[in-house]
Amino acid sequence: MVATHSTRMLILGSGPAGLSAAIYGARAGMAPIVVQGIQPGGQLTTTTDVENYPGFRDVIQGPWLMEQMQAQAEHVGAQMMWDQIVEIDLSRRPFRLIGDGGTIYSGDVLVIATGAQARWLEIPSEEHLKGRGVSACATCDGFFYRGKKVAVIGGGNTAVEEALYLTNHSHDVTLIHRRDSLRAEKILQERLFKHPNIKVLWNREVAKFVGGGQPEGLVAIDLRNTRTGQIERLETEGGFVAIGHSPATELFRDHLELDEDGYIKVETGTTRTSVPGVFACGDVMDKVYRQAVTAAGTGCMAALDSEKFLAEADFEASLAA
Repeated sequence: MVATHSTRMLILGSGPAGLSAAIYGARAGMAPIVVQGIQPGGQLTTTTDVENYPGFRDVIQGPWLMEQMQAQAEHVGAQMMWDQIVEIDLSRRPFRLIGDGGTIYSGDVLVIATGAQARWLEIPSEEHLKGRGVSACATCDGFFYRGKKVAVIGGGNTAVEEALYLTNHSHDVTLIHRRDSLRAEKILQERLFKHPNIKVLWNREVAKFVGGGQPEGLVAIDLRNTRTGQIERLETEGGFVAIGHSPATELFRDHLELDEDGYIKVETGTTRTSVPGVFACGDVMDKVYRQAVTAAGTGCMAALDSEKFLAEADFEASLAA
């Protein structure tokens, strides 16, 4: 027998956005089911020190914060399901999702909080030093490099914006780009080139992140000249990979309206998508801020939008009856 789970509010994703939606949804009596997906807890479970989430004076750990959010959601009545969705049907309500084991999930409303993943260089030394000098979020981690030498890898808007942001903390910022020109918007390039604390290394790519010290952390980056192949070493204590993000929206292609970068389009000021009754929150629809606190805020919005949608649908159904 195929297992079937039905609920008023079905949530896909269990990061700050999904769990915040679950907390608000449970308190509103919608008995949400959260399908946690391939990475329960979202990107914060791969983050160590968190110092910018409101309410905590001291540094907290990302995995601990997500454990607490999940415990709070369960305490108020949300149900967690360990599954990965492989098929969806948004053509009619209730919406129908199928897990990789065949389990069916049915929801009168659907909240999508599948998030986005930072793109990485995918080299062994990068994985080894993640969280120990190598990061993909200057806004999240820049504070820890106050007064230190840092480097940003990339050539688009994200890289230039991160380099400019890091000048709030560092007097020595190096932008590393594998080509001889940037893809970033011209106004951002002008700000970058005029900044006295930023220098640019052209035609360079990362060959290796170099660790050292006790405890081990990033001490340098070996750079390969893309024209000559020559290797040179740049001493630095922070390396920020800024080559973009990939939203987890492949499942929704041809079902929901997406923007040119693959993020779910929502109506301005809301979490409403192109399908009535389907809402999107967190990094899957936000390519600007991408912070835990903003994801949690849009999760709250998605729950309130869901509650309003169901109330209106129930009222219309009562008039028709």
